[in-house]
Amino acid sequence: MATLAPGPPVQIFKSTNEEKTLSFDQEEILRLKKEKNAILLCHNYQIDAIQQISDYVGDSLGLARQAAETDAEIIVFCGVHFMAETAKILNPGKTVLLPDMEAGCSLSDSCPAEKLALYREKNPDIYVVAYVNCSAEVKALSDVICTSGNAVQIVNRVPEDREILFVPDQNLGQWVMGQTNRKMNLWPGSCYAHVLFTQESVERCRLEYPNAPVVAHPECMDSVRDLADEVCSTEKMVSFCRDNPSETFIILTETGMMHRLNRELPDKSFVAGPTGHCACNDCRFMKMN
Repeated sequence: MATLAPGPPVQIFKSTNEEKTLSFDQEEILRLKKEKNAILLCHNYQIDAIQQISDYVGDSLGLARQAAETDAEIIVFCGVHFMAETAKILNPGKTVLLPDMEAGCSLSDSCPAEKLALYREKNPDIYVVAYVNCSAEVKALSDVICTSGNAVQIVNRVPEDREILFVPDQNLGQWVMGQTNRKMNLWPGSCYAHVLFTQESVERCRLEYPNAPVVAHPECMDSVRDLADEVCSTEKMVSFCRDNPSETFIILTETGMMHRLNRELPDKSFVAGPTGHCACNDCRFMKMN
């Protein structure tokens, strides 16, 4: 067996069970939220200080449902651009605020609407399944939208006689193909944060925590997913870790997820899966908001 080269030290997250005092900025945000009748929706990848004061913290599917059902006049979205777009589509009568309009997404950017339109023009009978991590223009060109949490169910419902194009994440699409045994054409897009995990970095982490189950997001590459004990959406990561008797888990997704896991499962520990060059994995776009 080949010897693994040394890598960066891993970062482990464990709750202290201490109640955190709110900062002045957090108190001010809560005051304005009440004054303006606003709701704060926060993705799992946000920083802890924002998750702490949000009305809802979750994955894309959960956030979309909250955006559609809220009675608040203003939706403040602590995520990236396509998520705020989705909120506006689902609740067009509300004001949707995105703190930083430059908070884009490498995955969404990998599938420009004009290129998808050209593909559809050349392949008029194609059935397009779009992962929600895409622009509103791409959604409009698609037949159905899915999230990582329901992609398998969505693809299983596509008529068997239809040829499928899955956009924009080829890694999620590849995983869905394996789960459904349904052949699909895959758009060559990926999330830059998730493809930073490597087989070597995961194997090195497992040597340090041999009894810790590995939980990977399906946006990871197949060589990484093959090493995981569970492949699932961020929302399902919470339930998997809750139901599993292990005390420590290696989590292969964006580091912000560790804060959510710590809050909901304070008696367990979570190792942020390292990349080939860093102890953790932050999405620079998500951290802009």
